[in-house]
Amino acid sequence: MLRALRNVFRLLHIARTLAGYDALFLLEQVGAAPRLVALARLASRRPRLARPEGRPGERLAQALQELGPSFIKAGQTLATRADLLGDEVAADLSALQDRLPPFPGAEARKIIAAELGRPLEDAFEAFEDKPVAAASIAQVHFARTPEDEAGPSREVAVKVLRPGIEAAFARDLDLFYWVARLVERALPEFRRLKPVEVVDTFAETVRIEMDLRFEAAAASELGENFAGDPGFRVPQVDWLRTTRRMLTTERIAGIPIDEREALVAAGHDPDRILATAAAVLFKQAFRDGFFHADQHPGNIFIAEDGAMVVVDFGIMGRLDRKTRFYLADMLLGFLTRDYRRVAEVHFEAGYVPADKSVDAFTQACRSIGEPILGLPLNQISLARLLGQLFQVTETFEMETQPQLLLLQKTMVVAEGIGRRLNPELNMWSLARPLIEDWMRENRGPEARLREGAAEAAAALGRLPKLLDDVERTAEMLSSGGLRLHPETVRAMGGHNPGRNPLVWPLWAAVALLAAGLLLLL
Repeated sequence: MLRALRNVFRLLHIARTLAGYDALFLLEQVGAAPRLVALARLASRRPRLARPEGRPGERLAQALQELGPSFIKAGQTLATRADLLGDEVAADLSALQDRLPPFPGAEARKIIAAELGRPLEDAFEAFEDKPVAAASIAQVHFARTPEDEAGPSREVAVKVLRPGIEAAFARDLDLFYWVARLVERALPEFRRLKPVEVVDTFAETVRIEMDLRFEAAAASELGENFAGDPGFRVPQVDWLRTTRRMLTTERIAGIPIDEREALVAAGHDPDRILATAAAVLFKQAFRDGFFHADQHPGNIFIAEDGAMVVVDFGIMGRLDRKTRFYLADMLLGFLTRDYRRVAEVHFEAGYVPADKSVDAFTQACRSIGEPILGLPLNQISLARLLGQLFQVTETFEMETQPQLLLLQKTMVVAEGIGRRLNPELNMWSLARPLIEDWMRENRGPEARLREGAAEAAAALGRLPKLLDDVERTAEMLSSGGLRLHPETVRAMGGHNPGRNPLVWPLWAAVALLAAGLLLLL
C-alpha cells in the first residue's frame, strides 16, 4: 500500500512535468489515466494556452531531460519503438542528448581513490578535474598514467560513475515495473507489447551500464572481433585501473564522423568512410552478432590514418544465430521484392502466430516495401522499412523483439551519419554484396549440409546417454519398478512375464536412430 501511494505521488509529479511541456499526448492517445492527465494539466506550471514550442517528440524529449537520468535513458529506449510512437516522435527521441551538468572533479578523485584503494596520485601522474563529457550515468576525465612495470606513461580517458546513481535508478526502476504491471492488468490489449519484458530489458541495460567492468568487457570483446582490421579500432582497456565504478581506456584522437568539412580538410574521403561504416555495421550485426548500439556521432571518430574508432560501450546489442538468419532472409527478401519469402520467414521464425494468414501478411509486407524500395537508391532506408514493419505487428499479433528494435535504432543513427557524409550515396547499397556473400556462405546448400552434419554429430554424441536410459527403463520394467496396466501390456504385443514387451521396440528405435545419424554423417 505504501509503495502504491509513493508511486502514485511520483506519477503525479511526472505527469505534471509532462503537462508543463505539453507532452501528455502518449497517455491521451491510449486513453490511459484520464483523471491523472486532467489533474496534471491543472497542476502544470505552464498555462494550457502557453504551449512550449516544438514538435510533440521534441517537447517530450525536453520533459524527459528535466525528469533526470532514468527518464533520459527511458526516452532513448522509447526511441526504438516507432511502432508505438510513430516515426516522427521516435526520431525526435533518438536525438535526446544524454548530457547533464558535471559533478565536481574533487568528487571524481574521491571515487577513484576509494575504488583503487590507494591515492589517485599513485595511479595517475596527471588528472584533469574538468570532465570532457558528462552524461546521465557517468562522466569522463582525461589523465596520464606514470611509467611503471606495465609500460611507459600513457594518455588515458577515465570514466567515473555519478555519486548515488545506483540508488536513483533503483527507485525509478521500481516505479517503471509498477506501471508496467498495472498496464498489463488494466489494458489487456497492450500485453502483446510485453511492457514488463521491455522494462526487464531496460533494467538489464542499465545494470550493465552501471558496472563499468561490463563495459570494459564489451570493449575488449568488440576489439577482439576486429583484431587485425585496419579500418576499425577499439581503445584498449587498462584493466589495472578499471573497477565497478571506474573505467580506464587509452585516449583516442580523431575527428567526429559527422564533421564532413573537417574530414575533407584533413584529407579523408567521405565515401570511403561511409563504405567502412557500412561494412563495420554489417560485420558486427551479421558476422559477430554483437554490435555497438549507441553509435551516435559523438561516439565515433576518424583517426589520422582513416580508421574508424568508437568509444562508450555501455549499450551493446546481441543477435543469436537464429535471429541473424531471420534478419538476413527478411532483408534480402525485401531487397529482391520477394514479399512471399519475407512473410514465410516471419512464420518460420515463430514471430507471427501460425493461425494468421501468410497471404495477408505477404500483402502487408508489400504495402511496406513498395513505397520505400520504389524510391531512388540514395533515399532507400532499411531502418525506416524495419520501423514500418514493426508498426503492422498489432494486426498480426507479432510479438515484440527487443534485440531487433535495438538494431533498428542503430540503423536509424547509421543512416543519418551516412546522409551527412554523402546524401547521394546509400550505405546499404555498399553493404548489400557483403550481405549476399554472407547469405551464400551461411544459408546456401553447402551451409545447410554443414549444419545438418553438425546437428547429426551432436545427436550421435547423445546416443550413449540414450542407450543408458534404455537399459534403465528395461531394468525398471523387468523388476516391476514401472507397472503397466495389463490391457496396455497386451496391446503392446503380449504378456509373457519372462519377456519385457518394451525392450525390443526401444532397442529397434535406437538402432534406427543410430543408422540414420551415420548415414547423415
